[in-house]
Amino acid sequence: MNPMDLLRVAAKILDDKKAVDLTAIHTTEQTILSDYFLLASGTSSTHVKALADELELEMKRRHGVVPRGIEGRATGWILLDYGTVLVHVFQKEQREYYHLERLWEDAETVDLEQ
Repeated sequence: MNPMDLLRVAAKILDDKKAVDLTAIHTTEQTILSDYFLLASGTSSTHVKALADELELEMKRRHGVVPRGIEGRATGWILLDYGTVLVHVFQKEQREYYHLERLWEDAETVDLEQ
């Protein structure tokens, strides 16, 4: 699956599970870590965990794609590493505190509606 397709599929799965404030950032020019960051918020720690679990399950079940790694399951910020796409699922407070959109402000925002 190409990076843009992976990004859009992940965004759709999270949106269907009622993720809040989905934002995609094209990071190819800024880092070798990934091509895209997908940021999403949950309304509680339970919602954050449910979002991450659903994404992991549906990406594997529907597309045969598994994350290279998952970090932060016991925190308010879970990172799922899909290689070309890093998915960050936050509680509102952690997202506001770390404010990745500001840290990566030189990167282009991707329109997920297309």
